[in-house]
Amino acid sequence: MEEYAHRQIGELSGGEQQRVFVARALAQKADCYFLDEPFIGIDATSENIIINILRELRNEGKTIFVVHHDLTKVEGLFDDIILINKELIGCGPVNQIFVPKLVEEAYDTSLSVLKSLGGVS
Repeated sequence: MEEYAHRQIGELSGGEQQRVFVARALAQKADCYFLDEPFIGIDATSENIIINILRELRNEGKTIFVVHHDLTKVEGLFDDIILINKELIGCGPVNQIFVPKLVEEAYDTSLSVLKSLGGVS
């Protein structure tokens, strides 16, 4: 991100801004991170870099909360999940919570629609 150090945030593209925001959060060297849709607007390479950094932080014992709406990536990215729709639907390991019944309840849609997204097996 050094190449962006002398540019105003408004001069950056949406994806560049997103990467700067994530880098700024990570620079805090906190024990707990809250990231709201950190993959929006970034390219696949940057997404993979961020995912690897987050995995390293997790392995160091850091706690990371990520707001994420792409159902197709839940199982590959997260250890635990919280499903919310006006109230708590479920909370726990992905393999126990990311199941058709709870996902349908959270997203208020049929299982067939969710399967067409490729995010529920």
